[in-house]
Amino acid sequence: MGVKGKAAAAVLCLLLFLSILWLYGGLDYYWNSCLKGYNQVNKLHPLSNSSGTIGAEGPQPLKECPGQTFQVSVLLTHLLAAPAYTSDVLLEPYLSSWDELVKFMDSMGPMVGLISKEIESKTSIIRHLALLAEENRKAQLGSDIHPVNSVSSDAGKTNDAGASEHTGAYHSVRSMIWVELNRGVVNFHHQTDSGCRTILRLHRALLWLKLFLEKLAETPVAGQLRSPADLCREAYQSTLANHHTWLVRRAVELAFTSIPERSFFFRIMCVQNQEQLRTVLTRVVKATVEVYDRTQKALEENGMLDLP
Repeated sequence: MGVKGKAAAAVLCLLLFLSILWLYGGLDYYWNSCLKGYNQVNKLHPLSNSSGTIGAEGPQPLKECPGQTFQVSVLLTHLLAAPAYTSDVLLEPYLSSWDELVKFMDSMGPMVGLISKEIESKTSIIRHLALLAEENRKAQLGSDIHPVNSVSSDAGKTNDAGASEHTGAYHSVRSMIWVELNRGVVNFHHQTDSGCRTILRLHRALLWLKLFLEKLAETPVAGQLRSPADLCREAYQSTLANHHTWLVRRAVELAFTSIPERSFFFRIMCVQNQEQLRTVLTRVVKATVEVYDRTQKALEENGMLDLP
């Protein structure tokens, strides 16, 4: 067999191996292990399914902004890594996206930073639950090991009944929902610290930030650009305000008065003008929408959009 024949045989074997992994539910596990070894902080994500400016070789990776904590390039990397299967969201990159969004909120000043503390408490709850579940999983391993059995419904969702034993109960949004429902952790009438209730709060906050960034990216047909403070207040009033008491709404809207002017957002997004800002934020918003829609679908299918 010649060199070309050997190369073709090697490729065929590799494809067969990957097909077997996919068939038995192992491909995502190995791929996730590879992602964990990838330093997302120091490398930019070269991909995007945005409608932003695209060159002959595809969209350009967002550059790192020196001298600041928040990095829009890192945020986009995590958002793009979160979608999995046909309608699921991986919790590790999802929570990492929130870590970067918290830095974004903190950068807007101490008043807005107070809001980010509430977000951090929510991500900490899910991470703590994931840690406990992983410790329990390791303790129960041994002879009680079963293969993963993924079953896809007609709607395209993946109900990974064995995911908790293979990748952890809190591997993804759907695996978390499945495990917590089966363990009776979710309460539809009283407040609990379940992961499902917690992610619903993060989900609502993500809609607010998505709408704010969307408005910030808009270029008016005529007239001057509106202040970021007004845009953030509008985004809040049409999203999170619907779930807050009058007192909380007043306090939050007061915090928004301290939001910096538009030039500040040019700087932290590493752009020079509104057109460049629109290009960057369009990519971020599109990636955010994908994550939001998948989470919305998972919660809605399980009747969890109004958990107390």
